[in-house]
Amino acid sequence: MKLSKTNQKIDNNVCKALTLACESSLHEVSGFVWLTHRANYTNFPASLVITCVFNTNAEIIEMKAEQQDEFLRATIQKQLLKIGVVVKNIKQCVRFDSEQACQLQHEGQWSERLALAKVKQKPNARRNK
Repeated sequence: MKLSKTNQKIDNNVCKALTLACESSLHEVSGFVWLTHRANYTNFPASLVITCVFNTNAEIIEMKAEQQDEFLRATIQKQLLKIGVVVKNIKQCVRFDSEQACQLQHEGQWSERLALAKVKQKPNARRNK
């Protein structure tokens, strides 16, 4: 789906903000390797979903035990705020996944794996006439 110029600009800014969050987290969070995002721009930022990827499931468990999930979420939220994107509930917005799980369940096909998690859609509002 092709984005409008306005939505493309928003997406580019989100990409830049998430790149900064990713780069700073690579050195701080053990096992963290990359992140990606997707969104339905007709319901943005409520539809924004960010997936933080680790090498193994064990690294995700360890990261949560050390409460580094809070660090990751805070870092992402801080960068999004810098570009004017306010996420109501960062815990719902940020998810964790692993290369290991993708390999086992989707043979390493991230496009298939990420397509499974549906982005929240805004229901069509009915107007009384």
